[in-house]
Amino acid sequence: MNGETILRTADECRAFLLPLTEQDWTTTPIPEMDWTVAQAVAHISDVLMWFSADFAAGDLELSTMELRVRPESTPVDLVATMSTVATVLARVVDGAPAGARGWHPMGLADASGFAAMACDEMLVHTADASRGVGRDFVPSEQLSDATLRRLFPWAPTDTDPWTALLWANGRADLPGQERQVGWSWHCAPLAEWDGVNPTKRQEAP
Repeated sequence: MNGETILRTADECRAFLLPLTEQDWTTTPIPEMDWTVAQAVAHISDVLMWFSADFAAGDLELSTMELRVRPESTPVDLVATMSTVATVLARVVDGAPAGARGWHPMGLADASGFAAMACDEMLVHTADASRGVGRDFVPSEQLSDATLRRLFPWAPTDTDPWTALLWANGRADLPGQERQVGWSWHCAPLAEWDGVNPTKRQEAP
């Protein structure tokens, strides 16, 4: 995954959210969450800014800045901010030297790891927002599958990739699979995955 994937994902989320910007997102709660729609969409941009700084900082855990998008901004501005910071991260990802890594709590991520985490954040939190406004968000199968396979290599391959991505993020059930509580990404290079679902390691005595 790369900068182009980030931009394509941002475009899909933007296309879904823009027709909904006439609503008051600041007072619209998301079922089963403590966030409003505005907070969920603002969080997407927060995280994309963090990823840009984290990747640029390398293996340094940089905690000197307070990067935050104001959720009280208008819905149109929140969507525009998401598109803008997605562009920033895409350029950081594509401009990184080969083999570059950046700090993240779930591992030293490479360019594809940061791109995939950005796509996961945009897709899943846009889906959160969609529940708040009573609409169904279903992204393209290609983007869902690419994000799923890069971050959750343990996910089943015999089911719809969007449903599986929601399952991997702890937001849906899959028949025959345990609910993913305390889920995790594998954002380091895939060659470094040990073949174990991290939730299984957390369950071990």
